[in-house]
Amino acid sequence: MPAQWATLLALSAIVSWLMMRAGLSASLLLGPLVAGIALATQRAAIKVPKIPFYTAQGVVGSMIATKVPPTIFIEIGKHWEMFTLAVLSVLLASCLLGYLLGRLQVLPNTTAIWGSFPGAATAMTLMAGSFGADTRLVAFMAYLRVVVVAVVASAVARYSLHVSSTHDIVHVLPSPVWFPPLQWEWLAATLAIVAVGIMIGLRFRIPAGPLLIPMALSIVLSHAGLVEITLPYWLLAASYALVGWTIGLRFTREVVSHAASAFPRVLLSTLALVACCGGFAAILVKVSGVDPLTAYLAMSPGGADSVAIIAAGAPNVDMPFVMSLQMARFLTVVLFGPAIARWMARSLQRSLVRKADRKAKRADAERRQAR
Repeated sequence: MPAQWATLLALSAIVSWLMMRAGLSASLLLGPLVAGIALATQRAAIKVPKIPFYTAQGVVGSMIATKVPPTIFIEIGKHWEMFTLAVLSVLLASCLLGYLLGRLQVLPNTTAIWGSFPGAATAMTLMAGSFGADTRLVAFMAYLRVVVVAVVASAVARYSLHVSSTHDIVHVLPSPVWFPPLQWEWLAATLAIVAVGIMIGLRFRIPAGPLLIPMALSIVLSHAGLVEITLPYWLLAASYALVGWTIGLRFTREVVSHAASAFPRVLLSTLALVACCGGFAAILVKVSGVDPLTAYLAMSPGGADSVAIIAAGAPNVDMPFVMSLQMARFLTVVLFGPAIARWMARSLQRSLVRKADRKAKRADAERRQAR
């Protein structure tokens, strides 16, 4: 066990450093994620304990709060038509792809639908098992999408740092200050908010509560002037690593082999969803006038925490807009996802039964003609 943790830590540091040298945003998330996948597929017996993972989610939630103004719901209310269309367009595209995977019987119909929902990967995986879906395949689809979206979004963010000009100027990410001077009382207050938020989220079994409740508490208390959210870079880096490890270590060899036959088509559907969201982002740029990177991150069908980390590391991104749209879609998926999945699964099942009946009737007719 200690040797595996040491290997994971060392590999995470190396991959993260290489990604930072390449200028990729969220390298401190993607490095541990890649390292986790590498060890998991070699049958590593380690996993991130729940409490550290919940703590990491809470810290990321508080980080999001520092980027989101208290007027988030006012902004959504002012532009509710645009937000509604943006949320529904991504949700519709993901549902259609899930339906197609089920229709082609690439995956069991319920599993295909649950696994195709955009965002809320952990919540969807946990809820899917209660509705008859194969949680292993749902997790595979959900976290594969998180990986693909994180890599593509990081590449897009990196590309946006290059400004085309006569001299081809390249903007470089600023070096982080790992150990800044701290007001320890505010750090203690921030960690207390994280702890209380996690306990509330777990006590009332709120989907993604360890992320959402600390975020909500941090927004309310910081904008009320009661606390100054303080998150040093070393704490954020540790939290990003825990999130990346948790995702990466889920990619066990058993899960990968179980989905191996479906992998090309699942990957293709994931890339298709990312491409659709890129198209929706282009429309959003035209309609709302936001910059392309902000629109792309806002429409990305990945986890809110991954997108927040990427957006936080990219310059000139309208973080409130990105997180408003991400959270609007997240809440829509969590609140209405189960009902949508049940309805689509029943519809798909009826369609498959009718298809099987037609096939059986044709086969029966052919047998009668052969006689």
